[in-house]
Amino acid sequence: MRAVVQRVAEASVTVNGEETGRIGKGVLVFLGVGPEDGSGDIRYLSEKIVNLRIFPDASEKMNLSVREVGGGVLVISQFTLFGDCRKGRRPSYAGAAPPDLARRLYGEFVEELRKQAVPVATGMFQEMMRVHLVNDGPVTLLLDSRKVF
Repeated sequence: MRAVVQRVAEASVTVNGEETGRIGKGVLVFLGVGPEDGSGDIRYLSEKIVNLRIFPDASEKMNLSVREVGGGVLVISQFTLFGDCRKGRRPSYAGAAPPDLARRLYGEFVEELRKQAVPVATGMFQEMMRVHLVNDGPVTLLLDSRKVF
């Protein structure tokens, strides 16, 4: 699993003009699922994201997690995180999980985040979405569960 994590002052997502998710202060997570991903990847990334110390403390040092600041998490499915741009000019998405597997693991990831006692909002899987955000910092991190196993 791959994730782009952005610290935000606020973020929202709309599908067909209708808002499907919104958070205030927190993290926006673009999540890509690979064909070999499973429960270990879900546990690793969900725990990593809610415990990342990327929010400022009273001394303005990044020492607090989204959970500690009472923030939310907005999760957006993003198969393009598995785009391979090494050849030609059109990315190949052959490295992304098939839609049925990706949908299931995306749902399990969202549920695992909810078990971590943080408010979670989502977009809609396999839909064209418009994501609006106010990046705070900016702070943007790349996580890949396969780079730790």
